[in-house]
Amino acid sequence: MAGGGWALFLFLAVSVCCAAAQEPNTDAFFLSKFFSKLGRPAPPPSSNTSEGPCSWSGVFCDGEGRVVSFSAAGMGLAGPIPEDTVGKLAHLERLDLSGNRLTALPDDLWELGAALTELNLSGNAIAGALTNNVGNFARLRSLDVSGNAFAGVLPPALGSLAGLRVLNASHNKFQGQIPGAVVSGCESLVAMDLSYNALDGDLPDLSLLRSLSYLNVSGNRLGGSVAGAFQEQLMVIDLSNNGFSGLNFSTGYAGSSLTYLDLSGNEFQGEFTVVAGRFRNLKHVNLANNRRLSNGSLLVSMGGISGLEYVNLSSTGLRGQIPAEFSSRLVGLKVLDLSRNNISGVIPDLSSLQLQVLDLSVNNLTGEIPVTLVKKLPSMERFNFSYNNLTVCASELSPEAFAAAFARSRNDCPIAVNPDKIKKHRGKRKEMKLALAIVLSLFFAALGLLCLAVACRRRRKRCDTQPVVKQVSFKEESASVSGPFAFQTDSTTWVADVKVATSVPVVIFEKPLLSFTFADLLAATSNFDRGTLLAEGRFGPVYRGFLPGGFQVAVKVLVHGSVMEDQDAARELERLGRIKHPNLVPLAGYCLAGDQRIAIYEYMENGNLHNLLHDLPLGVQTTEDWSTDTWEDNNGGVATENITPEGTATWIFRHKIALGAARALAFLHHGCIPQIVHRDVKPSSIYFDSTMEPRLSDFGLSMVAGTNTDNDLLHHSPGYAPPEFSNSENVMATAKSDVYSFGVVLFELVTGKKPLGDEYPDRKEESLVNWARAMVKANLGSSIIDPKIRDTGLERQMEEALQVAYLCTAELPSKRPAMQQIVGLLKDIEPKVAEQD
Repeated sequence: MAGGGWALFLFLAVSVCCAAAQEPNTDAFFLSKFFSKLGRPAPPPSSNTSEGPCSWSGVFCDGEGRVVSFSAAGMGLAGPIPEDTVGKLAHLERLDLSGNRLTALPDDLWELGAALTELNLSGNAIAGALTNNVGNFARLRSLDVSGNAFAGVLPPALGSLAGLRVLNASHNKFQGQIPGAVVSGCESLVAMDLSYNALDGDLPDLSLLRSLSYLNVSGNRLGGSVAGAFQEQLMVIDLSNNGFSGLNFSTGYAGSSLTYLDLSGNEFQGEFTVVAGRFRNLKHVNLANNRRLSNGSLLVSMGGISGLEYVNLSSTGLRGQIPAEFSSRLVGLKVLDLSRNNISGVIPDLSSLQLQVLDLSVNNLTGEIPVTLVKKLPSMERFNFSYNNLTVCASELSPEAFAAAFARSRNDCPIAVNPDKIKKHRGKRKEMKLALAIVLSLFFAALGLLCLAVACRRRRKRCDTQPVVKQVSFKEESASVSGPFAFQTDSTTWVADVKVATSVPVVIFEKPLLSFTFADLLAATSNFDRGTLLAEGRFGPVYRGFLPGGFQVAVKVLVHGSVMEDQDAARELERLGRIKHPNLVPLAGYCLAGDQRIAIYEYMENGNLHNLLHDLPLGVQTTEDWSTDTWEDNNGGVATENITPEGTATWIFRHKIALGAARALAFLHHGCIPQIVHRDVKPSSIYFDSTMEPRLSDFGLSMVAGTNTDNDLLHHSPGYAPPEFSNSENVMATAKSDVYSFGVVLFELVTGKKPLGDEYPDRKEESLVNWARAMVKANLGSSIIDPKIRDTGLERQMEEALQVAYLCTAELPSKRPAMQQIVGLLKDIEPKVAEQD
């Protein structure tokens, strides 16, 4: 009986304690409700010194047991923040919910009131407007809402937070101008980061923010002058990737506190001057991609900033020579990028510098690279001297490193760094000809004309048995559609120089032990017969073939020709062959046949995006339009079994295509040295492999297939060319022009419309870009979604994809995001299987 009474007493005691812990309108109740509403267990106790929520990890209480600090960062919380939970913690001073998947704020959050000093909501997916209720937090010192989906304008009520020291609203979708109230009211502001939004207008005068030391407004649409940003106390200024044009400094500005300056990716005009004594503490300067700067003396003046560690002046129109005194003045320099300019002269000896990155590619540099500098290259993280007129001996570098970093440079070593296989074969052929000439001369002298005639007949008979290519005249070609000269180009006799097909090697990268020749290519493609023709692309015809061993390939004949020497062409093709990515069609090999270059690709058996979008069977060519590269089988049928509409006409598959193509372009732009600009991004360049993985083709061929003056190769296809190409005949393709073309493809993926000549409802537009941009700008994006995919996923994600395409197709190149950013934006809206239900 006594034992039973003791058990009853314990049960009642525990019940009373639990009831007290869950008593309504207490901090313990609100925090328990917060986790239960989000489907998560309460965090474990951090100590045994207290009971209830005050013992939980991430929770701190004052002496009276009231919660004053709550952190649930990185706990995997998902969904809207529940009402009647954290918003009811009346004494809360610090709230950190960063690094979760929260989607909306509760209405009672603003009731936290004047006690709150720190609010961190970064790294979530919170959408909607940031309202003026934020002004309720009168004592707020730090506000971080970065990495969300907040939209609308920045609330002017931020200006009422006089004690605010840190404001981070980066990586959102805020629009409009930077509120003047923030500048005039947040007088204690130390750090302000508004980067990667859609803010526009002019940059306000920041002279009232006397405590501001960190400013980052990169990745927006701001314009005008930057004079207001250069305040004496600022240590970090990042104005990159905007549309600023006025480059001038405040009167008397010395920049004595400035250590980091990034003005890259703008439209600055005029001279960037570094007067004596200015920027004396600067360590990092980036002016890249400002083509309108007139920088005749910039290199000389930069030498006066002795503390520089990072200098990027690529694509700034630099001219003149690299000062010889760089080594003695910039003793701490670690990164030097002067690529894509008009720098001339010789490279000075920079070996005394502790350089980790050196990029001098795409200039007019001449002469020999100093031997002492070459010896230091293996210890660097990255270096590039390509596309100059340089001479170098870098025998300690691997052939791969030499080919990547010294394209168009002359190797001056006694033994070539990368002996050319083709040159070897041609040397052997010359030796054979010489020996044959001597033998024939002796033979003719001994036997006379009769023996000569007999020898000639025998020689002709022997040649008839060789797999050589017949020379066909233009008249003969017009009478027949079969054979190697059937494609309509000016290079109809490109194989005429190939006398003995077995003497011309075919290089297959993944099968180095197999010895293929041009004769194998002839046999594989039935002498390049029309029956094996897959497509007539921009670079030339493509044939399907089977090499010995069952190796199925697509053979592209680059009919435009090139002024590149055989050795340079081989090196460039081998460099392209080393470029591997899951979303790129890999170059399998090549052949240099006479003056012709032939690229050999892995065969993509499931057709291309053009056919998929416009209801053509996958793997079947459109015979009405030979300008798009497609794969088909010998009989014109489907190369593999048809992919059902249920598998392809879905949002999740369209998004997979967009993300795959974006990853491929990002790799070409940011992962290859030198950077590769595709120049022809379009649906017919995006193929599907056997697993329906999207793969981008035809990258890097323009240099091998044509010269720098070949406009057909340098410019994009109609409907995909950015507007800057229509304004000038001398505009070169850039990474930002690839971004524009990708934006057109993304519009196609979401709308299902062709770029030109389609029906564009509700608007009298002549192109998909103009129509789609007008509809997105008018908040009518949902009305232009392809009906085939509308009900297969979340409409919100499709609208956000249209907004990404809108950014990509901005009229000014500087307004377009980089492909790395586009990959991130598309990953943010990546559909999940569960979301399709």
